[in-house]
Amino acid sequence: MTPSTPAAPASHAPTSADVAAAADRIAGYARHTPILRAHLNGRPLLLKLEHLQLTGAFKLRGALNALMAGPPTDHIITASGGNHGLGVATAARLLGRQATVYLPETTPEAKTRRLARTGAELISVGQHYAHAADTAQQRARTDGLHYLHAYDDAQVIAGQGTLGREIAAQAPDCDSIVVAVGGGGLAAGVRLGADPATTVVAAEPRGCPTLHAALAAGAPVETSVDSVASSALGASRLGTLPYTVISHHPIHPTLVDDDQIVAARQRLWEEFRLAVEPAAAVPLAAWLAGAVPGALPCLVICGANADWTPHEG
Repeated sequence: MTPSTPAAPASHAPTSADVAAAADRIAGYARHTPILRAHLNGRPLLLKLEHLQLTGAFKLRGALNALMAGPPTDHIITASGGNHGLGVATAARLLGRQATVYLPETTPEAKTRRLARTGAELISVGQHYAHAADTAQQRARTDGLHYLHAYDDAQVIAGQGTLGREIAAQAPDCDSIVVAVGGGGLAAGVRLGADPATTVVAAEPRGCPTLHAALAAGAPVETSVDSVASSALGASRLGTLPYTVISHHPIHPTLVDDDQIVAARQRLWEEFRLAVEPAAAVPLAAWLAGAVPGALPCLVICGANADWTPHEG
């Protein structure tokens, strides 16, 4: 099912043409997730229900595209806070390949449990994503395996961009799209895939401000990792390729704090019965804080891989 469209080198920043090629490439595997048109606080908004993706998160898109467009290999290795690992492990299973996923020891059990079901080899190491990634890359070099980065890979970014392309087709009246930011792959991809006239808002926790730090420094730099959403948005540094894309195709950055994220997560349950992980509530937290421009924004509900009991009251 892989088309003959040439793939962009992983070391080069992707383009909108790469996103279009990715959409064709993964169409037979990834779900075309719906958009919910709703009103909240007397205002209209759109919710892109990407938590209904096959793996419960958007990461499958990038993983599928990278495996299908990248070098042929029977064994792929990666590191992940959970959702990217689920994407890679599921993509590998769908394509008949083997996957090894390195995880921080702090990865939520809800994600490791789902990962175990894919049949991938799982190795837990360290307290943060960066440690797991360093160990996985060392293993890849030692064993001669192909390492797939969670967000600093052109084909991963292009695959994530198919989400923005879907929103453009499903909701041409949308004037802004809000995504959560960790390493920047989703924000960069959506910027490439969305209508150029649509504002892309990149919302990130104050405790994991990779994009803000990079924009302030003029290059990706190391930042803190301390947020209720860090299991999904816990990159300590914005990716080089996402930064390149964002530098040429600007987006609108904003910060939210953990209290806002927790409140937005609860609001998604109370208003729409959406039980999602903290990262998926970051866009709504930004919207509720008045940090999202536009008359009809689309909030990307990026994942739901968490065990959670809502607070009733």
